[in-house]
Amino acid sequence: MDNLNLEKPKSGKGDTVHTIVKASIAAIPYIGGPAAELFAAIIQPPLTKRRDEWIEYIAEGLKLLEEKFENFKIEDLSQNEMFITIVLHASQSALRNHQKEKLAALRNAVLNATLSDSPDEDIQLMFLDFIDSLTPWHLRILKFFDNPMAWGRKNNITYQNWSFGAPSTLLESTFSELSGRRNFYDQIIKDLFNRGLMNIEALHLTMSVNGMFESRTSLMGKDFLKFIESPLEEDDNKN
Repeated sequence: MDNLNLEKPKSGKGDTVHTIVKASIAAIPYIGGPAAELFAAIIQPPLTKRRDEWIEYIAEGLKLLEEKFENFKIEDLSQNEMFITIVLHASQSALRNHQKEKLAALRNAVLNATLSDSPDEDIQLMFLDFIDSLTPWHLRILKFFDNPMAWGRKNNITYQNWSFGAPSTLLESTFSELSGRRNFYDQIIKDLFNRGLMNIEALHLTMSVNGMFESRTSLMGKDFLKFIESPLEEDDNKN
């Protein structure tokens, strides 16, 4: 027995991330009584799966950031109060969502929060609230109207040779799922406008074809899109 070498296992690079995210998720209020039994039987299994997948999603991204940036160290994040706050907010929102676009936006926000060129703290928290409350269609339409021409080229969309038209015509020609759903996308545009992310409140004004393809995002909208885009080349190549 005296010759046994019993050393304490060393922590891996991902352990810090797992600890931070698990702690943030554990901050969700506990449910007791009969509700707890219902929760354990119906909600807890998929919730546990979401939690584990979210933790791995964040851990993988942070490890890639550490490989990409020489001065980036995962261990340093445990001393970054703003990062802890961002992870807490994003994790609680992630557990309430299953849609891949929103989960990707939340993960990218967490990764971007670690970088030196991230927005100031209040803006980051405001942007996280936007992600939580907006739908994937909000995010998709906002990104489209940031640069409609580039979106069309990237997605191999061929447009008609319009002489004039309205942004709504362009939108419905790009997304066939929105054809005839004016009430739906009008509400999305109003939501984005009211949050200061778009500089147009309605899409039905007739204009030249150049006007149809103009960017409709505000400066804040552009900052928001940058905040929810992946800072990793690996992710960019997948899109």
